[in-house]
Amino acid sequence: MQKVIFLVDMNAFFISCETIRHPEIIDKPAAVAGDPKDRRGIILTANYRARKFGVKTTMVLGEALKLCPNLILIPPDRDFYAQKSRQIMDILSSYTPIIEQNSIDEAWLDMTGCDRIFGRPLRSAELISRHIDSELGLGCSIGISENKFLSKMASEMKKPLGITELWRKDIKSKLWPLDIQSMYGVGKKTSRKLQYMGIKTIGDLALFNREYLIKKFGRVGGKIHEFANGIDDSNLKRRMKNDVKSIGKSITVSHDVFNMEEAKVILMKLSDEIAMTARKYGKKGRIVQISIKYSNFKSITRQEPVVPTCLSKDIYSAGIDLLEKSWNMQLPIRLLGISISGFQEDCKMRQISMFDMMKSDFGKDNLDREQKIENVIDSIRQKYGSSIINRAALIKNMEK
Repeated sequence: MQKVIFLVDMNAFFISCETIRHPEIIDKPAAVAGDPKDRRGIILTANYRARKFGVKTTMVLGEALKLCPNLILIPPDRDFYAQKSRQIMDILSSYTPIIEQNSIDEAWLDMTGCDRIFGRPLRSAELISRHIDSELGLGCSIGISENKFLSKMASEMKKPLGITELWRKDIKSKLWPLDIQSMYGVGKKTSRKLQYMGIKTIGDLALFNREYLIKKFGRVGGKIHEFANGIDDSNLKRRMKNDVKSIGKSITVSHDVFNMEEAKVILMKLSDEIAMTARKYGKKGRIVQISIKYSNFKSITRQEPVVPTCLSKDIYSAGIDLLEKSWNMQLPIRLLGISISGFQEDCKMRQISMFDMMKSDFGKDNLDREQKIENVIDSIRQKYGSSIINRAALIKNMEK
């Protein structure tokens, strides 16, 4: 069976994440920058409108502002981008268990044999793209091929929102004409050396003497020669549940929050979602942390230890405790987040702690019953959608 490998690459990821909570920048040139107050800072990601003015990643701010004086600059929020990245990887894992995350905003998927479930590769890629867009409001480009290198090259060919197939039979017509500088795995220094040797395109490299390349560049020379000929035998490194170091979720509210009761409802919804994710990965967290960003953009984080848990009520209870202790209520909340970390494995098999032993048998049975109930809720939500079951407090809040 021929391998089918996807490379899913999010488009202008950081600024696209910011567009979710700053919809006013959708039709304007904007960028995420290291420090908008420092003209010596650099552009981390620019949207496609800004790129039309020549604004590029790693460009110094002063230079970017000369090219585009009306450029909107937004400071980076790495926790928010990491949260969105986790959500993307969770979506991708619903299509195949074999995923290798290449960076915060891209991953390879082994889709071999998945055509029986999702249809032919092009159809599967369209499903994935629509799924990410409908659930997270983020766009992606997808490369389809039989190995990691070709799928990566394919993902770069139609941006943004492109889906491209690049099989080995296509390399002479689609890959070889490309400039050597565009080749994945060839850095700027190597590219300059290759050009000095008369190698201008990927096709030039593919037809060059392999032994000479190895003599000149060592093992790298042999590898890039294989790549140029569409050869890549490397396997995907599976994304394991043990790779998950924390599970969190935050929300930038549409209006400033002054009221504790409203903040509690938000925290309840977030706690419910991360508890469900924790149970999905079989994790129990020992640390609960909340994040608050005030309307003046100042941020604080606070955390406290808990008995290892993956239950919504335990996470929520710790979150409320931290919120009541930490919130300066003279400052309205713009963003509220909660996370769990310090994981103990296996949320399904309950380990008795000293804390539990101090409880009555009724208390122990009650905890086991609560976990069973939440597991049943998870199953129903997975089958019929997350909104099919909500907690009473959330329903009351929606009815107001």
